[in-house]
Amino acid sequence: MNNELLSVVDENDRVIDTCARHIIHAAGLRHRAVHILVFNEQGQLFLQKRSMKKDLNGGLWDTSAAGHVDAGEDYDVSAVREIEEELGISAAHILEPLFKLPATAATGMEFTQVYRCIHNGPFNLSPDEIDEGGWFSVAEITGRIAEDDQCLTETFKTIWRQFEAATL
Repeated sequence: MNNELLSVVDENDRVIDTCARHIIHAAGLRHRAVHILVFNEQGQLFLQKRSMKKDLNGGLWDTSAAGHVDAGEDYDVSAVREIEEELGISAAHILEPLFKLPATAATGMEFTQVYRCIHNGPFNLSPDEIDEGGWFSVAEITGRIAEDDQCLTETFKTIWRQFEAATL
C-alpha cells in the first residue's frame, strides 16, 4: 500500500505533516506505529510470520499484530483496526496499553505504542499480511532473542526486551 498516508511527527511525537508511506520510509522520517502482543491463557505469545509479499521484513517473525498509525488516526484506534485486519478479532475492549518506544533506527523511526491482550484464538489470518502464525512460550522467545535469532524482526526484539524489563 504505497499510497497509504501517514502522519510525520517531530521528536516529541507531535504531527508536523502528512506524507505517503513510501516517502516517509525512503527519507527516514519519524512516524507512528502500533504493535500488539497477544497472549493466550497459558501465557504463550502468538507470533506472526510476515508475508513474503511485504516490502519490509518479509518472511520474518514479528509481534502478533502491527501496523502504521494512519494520518488522522490515534494509537488506540489504529491498534483496534490492525488486530481486526490481521487476526480477524475484535479486541477494542481487551487491549491494554503497555509502553511507547521512541522513534529510533531500531524501530524504523517509528514511535511505537505497544499493547497487550489475552485471546486464545482462533484467528483468521490476513493472507496479504501473514504467511503463518504460532504460539511460543516466553522462555523460547527469550532464548531466541538472547541468541539474536535473525528470523525475528529487529523491532520485535526491541519490543520484547522492553516488555521483559517492564514486567520483571
